[in-house]
Amino acid sequence: MSKTFEIRCYTKKELALMYFPDAASPHTAVNHLMAWVKRCPQLWKALEAAEYKGTSKWLTPKEVRLIVEHLGEP
Repeated sequence: MSKTFEIRCYTKKELALMYFPDAASPHTAVNHLMAWVKRCPQLWKALEAAEYKGTSKWLTPKEVRLIVEHLGEP
């Protein structure tokens, strides 16, 4: 039985590990996720418009929704 992904606040680490569960470390998973995000100009612009701060450790539900809309569910 597959679980439906929930749009809510996540730490970057938590969400990144969902996308990259086999990453060597949580830091590597975050780096991979953010590289994906930055390679998608529409997503990056949408996050900036949503007042995303690169130094934030948490992603808001709005930011998570934008990521999932552009990259798909983890």
